[in-house]
Amino acid sequence: MEVVASRSVAFFGLLFGAQTFPVMLGQVTQLQPAWFWGYNITILGGLLLSVIASIARRFVRLVNIWIAAAYLVAIATWPLAAVDPSAVASGRPWLWFLCTVATAAAAIALSTWAATAYLVLAPSIYGIVRLTPSGGGAPWDLAALDAVYAMLLGGAVLMIITLLRGAAATVDDAQSTALTRYSDAVRHHATEVERVQVDSIVHDSVLTTLISAARAYSPEAMELSATMASNAIGHLREAAAASPDDESLVSVDQLAGRIAAAAGALSAPFTIRVVDVGAGTVAAQVAEALYSASIQAMVNSLQHGGGPDGVERWLRITGSGAEGLEIEIGDDGAGFDPDDVPAERLGLRLSIMERVANAGGRAFVVSRPGEGTIVTIVWPDPDLEEDDS
Repeated sequence: MEVVASRSVAFFGLLFGAQTFPVMLGQVTQLQPAWFWGYNITILGGLLLSVIASIARRFVRLVNIWIAAAYLVAIATWPLAAVDPSAVASGRPWLWFLCTVATAAAAIALSTWAATAYLVLAPSIYGIVRLTPSGGGAPWDLAALDAVYAMLLGGAVLMIITLLRGAAATVDDAQSTALTRYSDAVRHHATEVERVQVDSIVHDSVLTTLISAARAYSPEAMELSATMASNAIGHLREAAAASPDDESLVSVDQLAGRIAAAAGALSAPFTIRVVDVGAGTVAAQVAEALYSASIQAMVNSLQHGGGPDGVERWLRITGSGAEGLEIEIGDDGAGFDPDDVPAERLGLRLSIMERVANAGGRAFVVSRPGEGTIVTIVWPDPDLEEDDS
């Protein structure tokens, strides 16, 4: 806005200055040569410099202050510049035609209150000069009319510039508020994601392993605890090395192979099927979330679904859409009622459902006592895809 206003005032000021040439040349004999050329160089030269400064966007305020000050000095010293101060001039001083330009330059360079004071001062001085013989010897009512007319024109320009500045300031404030709120939202979201990640790591890597080790009375349970401890250490190392700003991509088939390999390393057998996995890619953070949630679902099946004998467990990974993935971990073991799970139990709610949701997917849990459990992880969330479409 400031650039547009300064350039508009500069070009219109130069245009008004060019229009004063006929009047100025008609009054050349009324002024002493030194004063005449001094007025021309300081004021008209300042108008030319204001155009250059507005285009270069440098020293704009300084040049406009120069124009406003030079005009004020010129109109105040007009009687001193006359060749014969007692001779009545034939018309208005040519500086009157630049009064609006001077007040506009003051509006660009000065604060609103200082520009308002200049708007009253410059036309008032002109009105006083208009009463003198060198100013045309006008009667007081005509001099007052000229001064008020100059104030009205200058006031209109000052009002427009002030309104534009106010509107621009309002837009800047709104943008700043929006950016601040967005930054706060991003910070809160990052904090929540970090909290979920830390809680998941603590639950998956520490609590689950410790609980499994405390219950390891049989050789099979001990073997499972050792495998879980090894997986937990690897997961902690990967989490420490991962960056929240990691923008690398992982292919869907690599992710499926990694989950299948982890299932094959567990103590109890899982029937593994990988079907129609596409050639798409997912972000590294998404891949890590889907992998960790799948491992947690399989560990939950081993811990709560029943012993390895008599319980069938399976892992099925299929493609979903162009780059999506659907992971199903199920068993026909003990099962449970999801509504009866206490809120303080983190394995299902935090390590699986919230972790997948933060990665842009969704986890579904279907279980009944005595009928087994099926955990289905779908990425991306089908509801989000429908909203986007």
